[in-house]
Amino acid sequence: MQWEQLLSLRKQGNKSKRIRIEENETRLGFEVDYDRVIFSSPFRSLQDKTQVIPLSKTSFVHTRLTHSLEVSVVGRSLGRIVGKELLKKHPQLQSVHGYQFNDFGAIVAAASLAHDIGNPPFGHSGEKAIGDYFLNGKGQRFKNQLSEKEYQDLVDFEGNANGFKILTESKNGVEGGLRLTYATLGAFMKYPKQSLPKKPTAHVADKKFGVFQSDTDFFAEVASELGLLSRNNTGFARHPLTFLVEAADDICYTIIDFEDGINLGLIEEEIALEYLINLVRNNLRKDVYSSLKTSQDRLAYLRSLAINTLIAEAATIFIEHEEAILKGTFSEALLDKSQYKAQIADIIKISVEKVYQSTEVMEKEIAGYTILSTLLDVFTTAYENHYNGNARHYDKLVLRMFGCDLSQKPQSVYEYLMDSCSFISRLTDGNALQIFQKVKGNL
Repeated sequence: MQWEQLLSLRKQGNKSKRIRIEENETRLGFEVDYDRVIFSSPFRSLQDKTQVIPLSKTSFVHTRLTHSLEVSVVGRSLGRIVGKELLKKHPQLQSVHGYQFNDFGAIVAAASLAHDIGNPPFGHSGEKAIGDYFLNGKGQRFKNQLSEKEYQDLVDFEGNANGFKILTESKNGVEGGLRLTYATLGAFMKYPKQSLPKKPTAHVADKKFGVFQSDTDFFAEVASELGLLSRNNTGFARHPLTFLVEAADDICYTIIDFEDGINLGLIEEEIALEYLINLVRNNLRKDVYSSLKTSQDRLAYLRSLAINTLIAEAATIFIEHEEAILKGTFSEALLDKSQYKAQIADIIKISVEKVYQSTEVMEKEIAGYTILSTLLDVFTTAYENHYNGNARHYDKLVLRMFGCDLSQKPQSVYEYLMDSCSFISRLTDGNALQIFQKVKGNL
């Protein structure tokens, strides 16, 4: 892969090539991407979507919104550090094409900002609830009406693929979704493959999937423009900057989810401080640390030091393996190569045991399953009857409540099922609960 292609400023609908050296420096295309994401309604809805604790009313617990903002900040730093080194290795990018090190930071920041935009309510349990409805619930009735890949899109409903859909689909007369640059769309795509074959290799890009059947044509266009390499007919090699987006997310959820667990009282402070010290021991200034009087100040200091340590580590690993990354042969997440891998694993292990598997989280995930399964059943049944021409008055009321145009019928079963999942995935935790109460007759 070539950086000149990978840094494409082209946007959906552009006919002519956009040249970096001709860009307006005060309104650079990659920075416009960031602005378009942050002002979009799907991004704003992340304010009321779960990061760790579903339906939490505790002010200091992260939502998807605050998490995404923090990931974008870390991603911007990573992109800038790597960008400076890449311009030294490939000076023609600057001297001939006009790229600056900030461009790399802007692309990674925008992709990082959008990385959770496709996640449904109630965290990762929301994805599982949607998939379970079609695999084990009443949604099984649609299996024989779908292709194998279409059905797999539903039973393995994936927030990453839904994010690509949200960012790119034409809706309500708006062509091309947010119309982001292809460079940002490429960096956003952590898993550049379809739902099948499922996990064909141990490559990190095959862990999940990143594109629904409804969006394969446009994704192929993006991949072609960027020059992404084909991988054994199962998908494409990652855009190199995707590794930085992934690292930014890994850094934040490792450290910040751990911090949330401490703030919620799920992880003992003394134990937590010990684990963080193990991570930053080589960079710890003992005089500064010992002068801090409160555990809160000590935690803030260690959190900042841990994030900076892992940013520097991830950037170094990227530069060391840039050649393999460009060839598409680098197959691990950057932090899997880290000298701090054991310390990171210890912190995640504690978060899993004390936070993700806590009673509060599990109870609310159970509620989330019930809420989303009920909404899916009501919505898909109404759509099914409308599609078959025998919609009841109740079905029409449901579809109108969800903003559907009853004058038009979906073109296929797959289309209306994806519309159903798309609508529900865009709901916030609070919206989903309110609609659930309404369909249950609680006004």
